[in-house]
Amino acid sequence: MAVLFGVLISGSVVASAQQPILPPVTSFQISSVDVSLPDAPSVMAGSSSSVAADGQGSGAPDTAHADPDDKVQTKRILGIMPNFRSVSADTKLPAQTAKEKFVIAGHDTFDYSSFFIAAVEAGVAMNGASYPEFHQGVKGYGRYYWHTLADTVDENFLVGGAGPALFHTDNRFYTLGHGSFLRRAGYATGRVLITREDNGDQTINLPELIGAGAAAGISSTYYPTKYQTWTKVGQKWLTSMVIDGANFTLKEFWPDINHKLFHTHDSN
Repeated sequence: MAVLFGVLISGSVVASAQQPILPPVTSFQISSVDVSLPDAPSVMAGSSSSVAADGQGSGAPDTAHADPDDKVQTKRILGIMPNFRSVSADTKLPAQTAKEKFVIAGHDTFDYSSFFIAAVEAGVAMNGASYPEFHQGVKGYGRYYWHTLADTVDENFLVGGAGPALFHTDNRFYTLGHGSFLRRAGYATGRVLITREDNGDQTINLPELIGAGAAAGISSTYYPTKYQTWTKVGQKWLTSMVIDGANFTLKEFWPDINHKLFHTHDSN
């Protein structure tokens, strides 16, 4: 969700499976998509997006034009989960530089919450014996933990950093914020397939589609050999995209949840 750099990497790892590689995908614009959607705001001429010292500035709402009663995105969800890439509804931002895309990906990856979330995921995986070869106990948990962290790094930098820089797409999530629940949910989940180019046009989300596949392929290189098959890589690829779609949906409705439960509209 150009040269398919990630797919070539993953393909070299699992070539022994003797299964056909997916045909290459070329970038093209989605002309049928209404570019007035918030995921395709007008690019502000003569300016570039600013990243604050904490790397979170590029997703901040345009407070100069925002109604103080509007439900806006916050930097974190429930004070823990990073939400740096989400942009409040009806907010227009200038195009990003390649550096800014990597900065945001880095903050998503190395934020303190990433280590906490990885610890929880590792515990769940070990409890379910997802990889029996890792065994149990302290050493087993350590194996689950570093594999989970490595997967996070692969995913964030390929999907959120290298992919957008290579394909010239915006790695931020522009909240729709209006309309029915089904319309907003469909919009959010659809972001794994459709994204915004740097010039404001809508296009196929190659960073997600190719980046998630590349991350799954790279991931297989440090898991036991039995998991280095096209089937296992494909399962991880699909799982990653489903999770990303769920994350977009949560972020779409987070301002409503936050406003309803905590009566909060501060973006800080």
